[in-house]
Amino acid sequence: MYELIQLTERCYTVQSPARIGLVRLEGNDVCLIDSGGDKDAGRRLRQLLEKNGWTLRAIYNTHSNADHIGGNKYLQAQTGCRIFAPGIDCAFTRFPVLEPSFLYGGYPFRELRHKFLMAQESAAEELTPACLPAGMELIPLPGHFFDMVGYRTGDGVVFLADCLSSRETLDKYRIGFLYDVAAYLETLRRVETMQAKLFVPSHAEPAEDIAPLARYNIEAVEEVAERIVSLCREPLCFERLLQKLFDAYGLAMTFEQYVLVGSTVRSYLAWLKDTGRVAARFEKNLLLWERM
Repeated sequence: MYELIQLTERCYTVQSPARIGLVRLEGNDVCLIDSGGDKDAGRRLRQLLEKNGWTLRAIYNTHSNADHIGGNKYLQAQTGCRIFAPGIDCAFTRFPVLEPSFLYGGYPFRELRHKFLMAQESAAEELTPACLPAGMELIPLPGHFFDMVGYRTGDGVVFLADCLSSRETLDKYRIGFLYDVAAYLETLRRVETMQAKLFVPSHAEPAEDIAPLARYNIEAVEEVAERIVSLCREPLCFERLLQKLFDAYGLAMTFEQYVLVGSTVRSYLAWLKDTGRVAARFEKNLLLWERM
């Protein structure tokens, strides 16, 4: 873990639970794409930088999920680097309690206020194209989270953040976290046609051809949607629907899974309702979902 792997003359990836990018700039300066999940990840990255004689100038976050920004605060304190995060995710990076609050739909109880769902705050600045090093391009990748982005480097490496899950992850869990299903499918279809020297997803192996994995993710989303519609052949309240989905996919309910999968299922229901595949109505003060 935290092994440095060279991809091109100037681009590297650091093995971690959420893959980190490292790009060499001028001289000994470097920037990071994301910072890992916690202070320990930040410490390991600092040691890696010192070992190679590199100076960290900036961290470019792809989005504000805790496993991508957890090393921000430590690295900023140790190096004085700047941190940039896109759009709404910049607010989440500055005020991380927003993430578990958003997922739960209210103030999060203690079991949700931990580093997996709530990173330490960091002094992030809003990301704009003008903030990027010469030759680096911003790629909007909405859907998984609010304003998630990827980055294309000057030597043709595309860092894809969380817009793709590995086949193994999808086969094991089936329901990957999503905020906006329509935007996510549009992002996947764009990624499916992208060309690059190398693609680096955060949670899958780097690949020269990303189209097959993008297609597998598209099909996984469509399968989950069909399963939800099928379960709604009888009117169901949200909690009963969520229980049936967990049972159908063999998932074990925990506090974290309840908010992550629960938030995702609500996003599916919103998309399915907006596209006319399910309807919602109130009966005896219960909100019931049923297929059209």
